[in-house]
Amino acid sequence: MPLPKFLQSYFWDVDFKNLDTKKYPHFILERILEYGDKKDLNWATEHFSKDAFKKTVLSSRSLSPKSVNFWALILNLDKNNILCLKKPLLKKQNKIWPY
Repeated sequence: MPLPKFLQSYFWDVDFKNLDTKKYPHFILERILEYGDKKDLNWATEHFSKDAFKKTVLSSRSLSPKSVNFWALILNLDKNNILCLKKPLLKKQNKIWPY
C-alpha cells in the first residue's frame, strides 16, 4: 500500500513512490516516530499493529535517545532491551557528533 502524500517530507532521501507499508514497515515507522505529528501518528496506528511499533522501537538504530525514551514509556517497554540505548551505541553516536 502506498503512503499518503502528507508523509512525503519525512522521506527526503528515498524514492517516496516506491515505499510500501508491507515491504518497509520499520523504516516507515522509524521516521514517523522520530519526526511525525499527531496526524501522522493517527495514520500509523490505523495501518500498523502495536507489535510493529514495539519491534521498531526495540530494534531501531536510527531513533534518537529522546524519542526512544518517550516511546518506551508510551509502549511500556523495558529500556534495557532497546538496542539504541545500549552503551556502545550511545558512545558511538557521541563520537560522530560531539555537539
